[in-house]
Amino acid sequence: MEELLVYGILLYEELVTENEYRKRLDELFLNNLQNEDLLYLEWEMDIRKASIYMRTHVDYDHFDLERFGRILMSKLKTVYADCPDIKRFASRMYGLWEILPGNIQDIEPFWALCYADDPLSWGDEEQTRTIYEHMLNYYKD
Repeated sequence: MEELLVYGILLYEELVTENEYRKRLDELFLNNLQNEDLLYLEWEMDIRKASIYMRTHVDYDHFDLERFGRILMSKLKTVYADCPDIKRFASRMYGLWEILPGNIQDIEPFWALCYADDPLSWGDEEQTRTIYEHMLNYYKD
């Protein structure tokens, strides 16, 4: 469910398309036809309801934070590479941080989503980029 939660969060923030989300959901469901959560999500056409369902049905006691983080940072690398305007990227990242599950908001690398844009307020784009790039490469092997 970690991977689908990443897609749901990114979709909610319009950082992936609904098509990307649906395609990945289909793949996951076809690999696990007995999963009731995936079946529910296959039938749920309202993206906001699907996102809420994912957030409320994740078993946070058995949540693989590293898997979630690796997938999220991988997807965000693409968004970062495709967004030359660092201010626009930064504003979207703060919004993303706000909707992350509360139990991980204050854990690195996710915490960086909250503060990485601070140097932009005094015109230090380079420092902001350094923070984001460190965050995006946090799980680099």
